[in-house]
Amino acid sequence: MPSIALVMIARDEARCIERCLRSAAAHVDEMCVLDTGSVDDTASLARFCGARVVPWSWRSDFAAARNAALGQTGCDWRLILDADEWILGGAASLHAYRQGVNPHIGLVRVDSLIETAPGMTQNAPSWLPRLLPRGVSYAGRVHEQPQSELPRQRLALQVAHDGYLPAQMAQKQGRNQELLLLALRADPADAYLQYQLGKDFEVHGDYDAAEYWYARATSGAEKGAGWYHDLVLRRLYTLKKLAQFEAAITLADAEMPRWSNSPDFFFTLGDLLLDWAAAQPQHAPALLPMIESSWLRALDIGENPALQDSVQGRGSFLAAHNLAVMFDALGDEPKARHWREQGAELRAQVDGKPGAAKAAEQAWP
Repeated sequence: MPSIALVMIARDEARCIERCLRSAAAHVDEMCVLDTGSVDDTASLARFCGARVVPWSWRSDFAAARNAALGQTGCDWRLILDADEWILGGAASLHAYRQGVNPHIGLVRVDSLIETAPGMTQNAPSWLPRLLPRGVSYAGRVHEQPQSELPRQRLALQVAHDGYLPAQMAQKQGRNQELLLLALRADPADAYLQYQLGKDFEVHGDYDAAEYWYARATSGAEKGAGWYHDLVLRRLYTLKKLAQFEAAITLADAEMPRWSNSPDFFFTLGDLLLDWAAAQPQHAPALLPMIESSWLRALDIGENPALQDSVQGRGSFLAAHNLAVMFDALGDEPKARHWREQGAELRAQVDGKPGAAKAAEQAWP
């Protein structure tokens, strides 16, 4: 009978590794943790949860570590999780693999919690290759990817991830930057690495450097790449933070036909226009109708969790909240009240669905 192993690389993950392993233990045949140099209780906690822990010397290469971890198991299938992730739902879908299925790469929905405002978190789902048949290996010093021509299939498995929250990001600052620069020296035209380097600078507040790398990535990217949607949104946000409003609108005009199904695009566009109106009030009379139209368009599209890196709420309660705030500022209390009520109703609907951000936060203490 085919078997499944949970395979993980980890270092100093005592905060969360037990949560991850306990969420997976009942659904896999074995758990392997490659410890790349922990000085906290990561290894002992992993053993306590039933995982086999293998020490390994870090070599500044994530693919090498992933492949070393894969080499620790002979199971037919390997579920790849990081310590700051945990199974949220759909684990029963793994059991079909014990009955025998054709080889493929399994895409898992990973819902990353992100902070949209102080104290407020939302989901940003991505479909990532996380279930690999035996024989598939990784390439890439950083932001490594499995190398295979096998077909890719989406699974019902849903994973939550809290590694993008501010407290966790602060601990990772600068960790990947050196690796990304090393990788780009070997392949200077790699748009995906440029995008990832831009994101690293952006999340740590260096918007000038982020825009430099985002611009290079935009010019060289394959427009159908799964990460291109996130690149466009992040570049619009970065240009907004730099007050380069005209450049941002030029980018938005060029990209709009491609993202007619993206609530995130129109939500971000509305935010961009609002900042422009605030920074240059002389333009506000022309911009305010466009702001309203952008958020109404996001609501009209609705939530689109199948879209890579779509943030939960941008097609529902977050857009309604922004409309309420805008009409409050304009002194239009009837419209502000309408959108506050709509926002509350939409939030209740989203929170009532499996996999909602609130469920993700409350699933584990």
